[in-house]
Amino acid sequence: MTVTIPDRFASHVREHLGASGDRWLRDLPALVADLSARWRIAVGEPFDLSYNYVARARRRGGTDAVLKIGPPWEDGELGREIHALGQYGGVGACRLLESDVERQAMLLERLRPGTMLRDLAADDDDAATRIGADVMRRLWRPAADLPNSGLFKPLAEWFNAFPRHRAFYGGPGPFPASVLEYAEALLPDLLASSPGDVLLHGDFHHDNVLASERGWLAIDPKGMLGDPGYEVGPFLLNPDIDSAVKTRTLLDRRLDVFAAELSYDRRRLRDWAIAHAVLSACWSAEGHGRHWRTAIAAAENLIDHA
Repeated sequence: MTVTIPDRFASHVREHLGASGDRWLRDLPALVADLSARWRIAVGEPFDLSYNYVARARRRGGTDAVLKIGPPWEDGELGREIHALGQYGGVGACRLLESDVERQAMLLERLRPGTMLRDLAADDDDAATRIGADVMRRLWRPAADLPNSGLFKPLAEWFNAFPRHRAFYGGPGPFPASVLEYAEALLPDLLASSPGDVLLHGDFHHDNVLASERGWLAIDPKGMLGDPGYEVGPFLLNPDIDSAVKTRTLLDRRLDVFAAELSYDRRRLRDWAIAHAVLSACWSAEGHGRHWRTAIAAAENLIDHA
């Protein structure tokens, strides 16, 4: 069996994980071969890779599947994804067919036709937003009902990025001070006054919702626990965050649709969207990315029309 490891993906893993990433890459062909025999699959070419090795696969019965294996990232994100998909049981998300938490590997249902929700949004943004709200509702599970809620990460931990950003820059850094301060002031009350924490997807946006024979379904959950209102934030920043700052009309309309479809306070949704936009900007700046400018611009847009 030949396992294709794109050079760009390999460089990304080595850059972020150093020697452990290099060892993982060397061991990857043997791991794929072992999983292929164990799960009785034929593994094909990888998809366009970013943080994890994701490849086409075919099961012995002839059905298509997706093999996903994660490098040894420190935060255990892929383990949480496996547990989240197990909780969903195929309701609102792709099915988890096989898994190996210790080796950060899973076999997933291949969604066909696999069209991204971004394609529908280009023609009918309201319809795409309503679909997004419907999928969100199907994914949420009350934290109190989860048999192993400790397997998931509290949303508050993500927002440690706010003080980390300040410590790194000795202040707001490249961000407008007023925007960072606004988000920091919102956060404590948002976290403390949750109407009831749920299992969140955590990265719910147009590219993570695909059309399938079973309807629109989510992929790539992050396995977070928190206020359901947070889920709207990533959706508002997408798709095509780099193409243009989201117009106030579009942001307003999406908030209107979400508030109605989710029966959730619109102002609180807007506040969560501001907090997430600044969080996204912190992550981007921390990783020396360029998305932080459009995320901050979206936050400013939402703040200015509060």
